[in-house]
Amino acid sequence: MPSTSPKSRLLGIGLMLLGIFLFVVNDVIGKWLMATYSVAEVLMIRSLAALIMLGPMLLPLYRAEGLAPFLKISQPRWQVARIVCSTLEVACFYWAVSELPLANVISFYLAGPIFVTALSGPFLGERVTRAQWLAVVMGFAGVIVALNPSADNMNSGALIAISGSFAFAIMILLSRRLRGTPDLVLVTGQTLGALIFGTVLVPLSWVAPGWLDGSLLALLGIVAALAHLCVNRSLKLAPAAVVTPYQYSQIVWGVLFGYVIFGDVPDARLIIGSLMIIAAGFYLFLHEGRKTPPVEV
Repeated sequence: MPSTSPKSRLLGIGLMLLGIFLFVVNDVIGKWLMATYSVAEVLMIRSLAALIMLGPMLLPLYRAEGLAPFLKISQPRWQVARIVCSTLEVACFYWAVSELPLANVISFYLAGPIFVTALSGPFLGERVTRAQWLAVVMGFAGVIVALNPSADNMNSGALIAISGSFAFAIMILLSRRLRGTPDLVLVTGQTLGALIFGTVLVPLSWVAPGWLDGSLLALLGIVAALAHLCVNRSLKLAPAAVVTPYQYSQIVWGVLFGYVIFGDVPDARLIIGSLMIIAAGFYLFLHEGRKTPPVEV
């Protein structure tokens, strides 16, 4: 497998951080909406909004190449598998967040980098360095310290969240495998998958939204599409084992949004754990940065 340049790796890290931030914004809005609306309705409306937003980006591609990028995609079985995993992970997240606090669900999803790092070798043929393993272990240890999981947390919501985390990890690995596919094709495929899933099930639980909730449901799709574009591009610029540890930044944003929006005051364990997560991210960033040659001026 061809190696990536140091600058490409650092840009991939930056896009992963931006994508994760957008995902947390999406999570906060989704948590609030799930008190009223079903998973199917949330997925259907957010997917429609995402497709509308993607329209102006898809039009130039269609004019230049027609439907060829969609009809002649490489590795169609892996493409379908990625769409299925993408739909499952987002459905599991919204389902779990309707039963558990947002921070708890995020903590279970942060197991994703462990799955990715463990499988990136046999699945993608990527070499995982000791520094990358250390960063993953440090970050996950920070999650454990911050959220103090116990047997009481292992209910149905937790099992759903863990399943979603595994589906997310497989989607990340498949995105890396399919990095030759245009970003818009990948995002459009997973958006259509969620739309079909939501449309099939929404008649069972439809609740007519008002203008505010309707706007927020649509905003979910726009933010999610932008987040997926960032993550997909990140995985094309750098190996999965390099960029996925930055998923741990979710907990940092979760603490900040929890305090500012919901008035959740973090305790000492959460602060210590968050600092451990930040330290893991900086360690990996510095490790990758040492590979970058100085810029000539």
